[in-house]
Amino acid sequence: MYVFISILILIASIFLILIVLVQNSKGGGLASGFSSSNQIMGVRKTTDFLEKATWGAAGFVIVMSMVITAFIPETKHVNQSEIKQQVNDAVMVDPNTIAPDFGTAQQPVVPEETPGE
Repeated sequence: MYVFISILILIASIFLILIVLVQNSKGGGLASGFSSSNQIMGVRKTTDFLEKATWGAAGFVIVMSMVITAFIPETKHVNQSEIKQQVNDAVMVDPNTIAPDFGTAQQPVVPEETPGE
């Protein structure tokens, strides 16, 4: 379902881009081609249709973006880091394996005594 809604959002977004590109902010665009008075849809109706289609497509993308959150695939939650998990798995598989200590068991440095003190 997640993939299906994602594809719907993608198609609606492409449709929205095409509608916006067809429009012209100065009153031209697709509407300027219908300047003849004997057309079925006049200039005004074409711009109204494009505006309604723009708002409809934008609303559809917004609503579907909210709906898709319910279908986000769940991931397995890990309580510890992957490195610790891999080290623990390696130790559990072969008990003779020596796991690295990552410097936690270093000996403290003791200054040497100098003669004559």
